[in-house]
Amino acid sequence: MSEITSAQETALNSSLASFLGEPPVVKIEKTEQAKYIEMWSRPEYRQVAPGETCAAEFLEIAKPPKGAEVLDFGAGTGRGAVMLAMLGGLRVKMLDFAPNCLDDFVREALTTQPLLSFEECNLVKPIPHKAEYGYCTDVMEHIPPEWVTTVLKNILESAQHVFFQISCTEDQCGKLIGEPLHLTVQPYSWWVDRLQRLGATIHWSKDYGTHCMIYCSAWISGEEIVKHGVLNVTVEEVRKNVEANLQGPWNDIGPFETNDMEVAILAGGPSLNSYLDEIRQLKASGVKLCTLNGAYNWAHEKGLFPVNQFVVDARPFNARFTKPASDSNYYFIASQCHPSVLDGLPPKRTFLWHTAVNEIRDLLDKHRDVWFAIPGGSTILLRAIPLLRMMGYKKFHIYGADSCLMDKAHHAYEQKENDGVPVIPVVVRGKTFMCHSWMISQAQEFMDLIRVFGNEIELNVRGNGLLAWIVECGAKIADEELFKLA
Repeated sequence: MSEITSAQETALNSSLASFLGEPPVVKIEKTEQAKYIEMWSRPEYRQVAPGETCAAEFLEIAKPPKGAEVLDFGAGTGRGAVMLAMLGGLRVKMLDFAPNCLDDFVREALTTQPLLSFEECNLVKPIPHKAEYGYCTDVMEHIPPEWVTTVLKNILESAQHVFFQISCTEDQCGKLIGEPLHLTVQPYSWWVDRLQRLGATIHWSKDYGTHCMIYCSAWISGEEIVKHGVLNVTVEEVRKNVEANLQGPWNDIGPFETNDMEVAILAGGPSLNSYLDEIRQLKASGVKLCTLNGAYNWAHEKGLFPVNQFVVDARPFNARFTKPASDSNYYFIASQCHPSVLDGLPPKRTFLWHTAVNEIRDLLDKHRDVWFAIPGGSTILLRAIPLLRMMGYKKFHIYGADSCLMDKAHHAYEQKENDGVPVIPVVVRGKTFMCHSWMISQAQEFMDLIRVFGNEIELNVRGNGLLAWIVECGAKIADEELFKLA
């Protein structure tokens, strides 16, 4: 049977719905579910559980850390999930659309074993869970051909790394009810091709003839997102900005001796609003407030001035992040910023600093006898920390540096430039965060920054966002593979 497109399927459902009372796909789903409810009522069908026999191989190939979460797609008897929990110490959520599929001892274990859980779930529909690992054994050959792409897509979107075990031969148990169970019987090469068409990278695979095993991922790592990132303005625009700013009445910031003063860095993430009282207490105790981008205006509205404002983005709209200007604030502006960002700022309290050194080295040498490059990553947070360290500070309280959405909000205030940006799920050690691509880059580069500056700074990252979770995980398990972001 050939596949039908989603448009054809929608049209078919619409044209027949009035005759059938409900969409035909729903009727077919119910028929398939009823088939397996019948099968699981027969003891003969429970004799062999591929998930049980493949568990050790999955653990050897995937090497999931103890405590990692696994989605068991089409869990069947549940014996495979039990093996993953027992042998690997994994937290396994079993998903199956037949409510009677679990063996009795597995169902009893749900009340006593915190590592195991079960949820009735139809893989044809979007799966409402995300996890680091997926485990799918003796399932895909049972899927009707017209649903294979949808099911594979749903599985690949739900788990960062997925282990498939797929039979490539006709079934023997369908005769129990007089109809076949293996509806998509295809060779190893067909399954590999189908997964690759969906954007999956094959980590490992093996063709056994009668069946195959494939370990793959359709997710992209944080390193890859960083690698493929590009400047949001052209190099020519950066050079034009730098040339203009270096000729202005601004001094450069330079190194200072290390001090024991504490600094609170206010980024613009959604959690910032939850810590206003705490920030006020820190300010009252003498902690210096450093604001990043739009957090400057947020602080002004909350009566938190004076502050120290930092900006790095070269686009003109960033000019609003230094308005209104005040003689009581200090401003630390990257030389690559648009000149309008510097308009109206007090020269004695405004300092330039420099990034993108390779592109502007000749301009710096032309206009400065001595200059200092600030390392870091692609966002102002990742530059502000090294810059403040050069200025002598090493103790940081960080607020609003979530690097993820919270209740669908990307900032603690309105910032229309980020509206409508695609959202990507990120799984880090069992927790899922919804992010924009720049947030993923920031998280990956934040980890790189910690590896370089970790012994030079003290970080207290507040909130329940991605960066706070990374710090918490890093304090427990240093340099583990869990830091791969999706």
